[in-house]
Amino acid sequence: MAKVIEGLYYSESHEYVRVEGNTGYIGISDYAQNALGNVVYVDMPEVDDEVEAGSEFGAVESVKAASDLIAPVSGMVVEVNEALDDQPELVNQDPYENWIIKVELSDKAELNNLMDAQAYEAFCAK
Repeated sequence: MAKVIEGLYYSESHEYVRVEGNTGYIGISDYAQNALGNVVYVDMPEVDDEVEAGSEFGAVESVKAASDLIAPVSGMVVEVNEALDDQPELVNQDPYENWIIKVELSDKAELNNLMDAQAYEAFCAK
């Protein structure tokens, strides 16, 4: 069973958001990295780019597939995880420690559209 962490918000496209204050750390879930296999490249937006909930903000490429990254929330990119440029496989090692982008949340109410850990576990089990 894929690891699901309590306290995070999850989307149906398998991204998660960890919220600290008004900052959201966005990455892909353990379920997603398992499904993708060995990640070889992560395409990320630039700092100061705006991301919009439900819209593509980048992609993750593995040896067997490429998958678009869909923003679970809207906001401005304040940091990208530059370690992934040289070591994209970090996403496989621990997708929750190795977030992809950090955004300043523009509307915290959007979090209400996402699943909690229990709902996401049930969603993945389907």
